[in-house]
Amino acid sequence: MSIGETLADARRQAGLTVTQVSQRTRIRESIIRAIERSDFSSCGGDFYARGHIRSIAAAVGTDPVPLIREYDAEHGPPGAISAAEVFEPTTPLRIREPRRSFGLGKILAVVILAAAGYGAYHLVTTHSAPHTDATSTSKLRPGATAAPKPTPKPTVKPAANRKPSKPEAVIVLTASQDCWVGLSNTTGQQLYQGTVPAGQSMTWHEKHPVSMVIGDPPGIHLTVNGKKVTTSTGQVVTLTINPASKTPVALAAG
Repeated sequence: MSIGETLADARRQAGLTVTQVSQRTRIRESIIRAIERSDFSSCGGDFYARGHIRSIAAAVGTDPVPLIREYDAEHGPPGAISAAEVFEPTTPLRIREPRRSFGLGKILAVVILAAAGYGAYHLVTTHSAPHTDATSTSKLRPGATAAPKPTPKPTVKPAANRKPSKPEAVIVLTASQDCWVGLSNTTGQQLYQGTVPAGQSMTWHEKHPVSMVIGDPPGIHLTVNGKKVTTSTGQVVTLTINPASKTPVALAAG
């Protein structure tokens, strides 16, 4: 059975339509139909084709690993590079233009202006210094000292009654390989749905319970509030994350 036939059969067994798989994976329906016919020409390259296979497999609940192996056997392993890419760099090189010299005359002019400004500032501050009032000190009797002024006591204002902030779950997911992720609240509303590419991270700040579905747990590193979450070795894992709980992460039933 080919890759496309395997994905199409798993989709039908899961009771999903092409439109539903497209909504879950954010992949166009035309591309999904082409992949189910084992036509990967519209994927845009081997890298995207492998990512689409993983995303569709996670959405329909099948193992993407043997499908990726079959794709590599037919189209070559990842990382292959053509001879044209070796001799022709994809990014053109930029040649920096030589910097123009500032000029000694301009430097001397800046130094002279700075010195003149400092001298003017010093002259103004010297003449504007306050003078002590001699008449106020002459009224004191010999041997008498001026009474120190009482230091006002700082008034302490009562702290405002602040409501305790709601607990928050900081979810950080780093993908070592392409991984499909779905995040929804308790009412079933989708908060996020898509594929996290390899080498990238996603962060969510949630103050309410959420459900997280991970399509490829071995390919991710997941932490909640800085603590690592160890997932099972299965291909699809569903986690329940409740910020208000002492153990905020739990494996969802089913």
